[in-house]
Amino acid sequence: MIRLLDFFAAFFGLLLLSPVFIVVTIIGIFDTGLPIFVQTRVGRNKKPFKLIKFRTMSVETKSVASHLASNASITKLGNFLRKTKIDELPQLINVVKGEMSLVGPRPNLFNQEELIKERDALGVYDVLPGVTGLAQVQNIDMSTPALLAKIDKQMIDRLTVKDYFKYIIMTVTGSGSGDAIKK
Repeated sequence: MIRLLDFFAAFFGLLLLSPVFIVVTIIGIFDTGLPIFVQTRVGRNKKPFKLIKFRTMSVETKSVASHLASNASITKLGNFLRKTKIDELPQLINVVKGEMSLVGPRPNLFNQEELIKERDALGVYDVLPGVTGLAQVQNIDMSTPALLAKIDKQMIDRLTVKDYFKYIIMTVTGSGSGDAIKK
């Protein structure tokens, strides 16, 4: 049932938000030259997939977790996109493709070995990664791997349809600060 919700919500979200995609893409061309950011992430069963986002950092930024990236690497447009969470919208494509869910553990990079170990031990990779989830609305990011894995597992074990919509609404209305950036 969740997969159907994911598919239809993401599909209609892409249709309704297509003007936003066009505007952000055009502005992004002037901001960084490459407005779309694609990065390999850890998916369900630890299989790699290509996560799609709007670029918020300069093109030269190294591929590290957000909490390890420098605040100076975020562009002016990127700062706005992160605050409004618009940078996450292209992940609706990942949801339609079945690589992600709207709600689930945030997909990490393959070089985040401590987080992979913690999540693997708790079976977090048994589900699709998500655009948002309990950890995100509680401001828990990937800088605390053990805590994040524990909260991810808690969400997985207790997720109801009501929670599914609650986390989406909380994210859209501004709960959670997004990925932390090193100051």
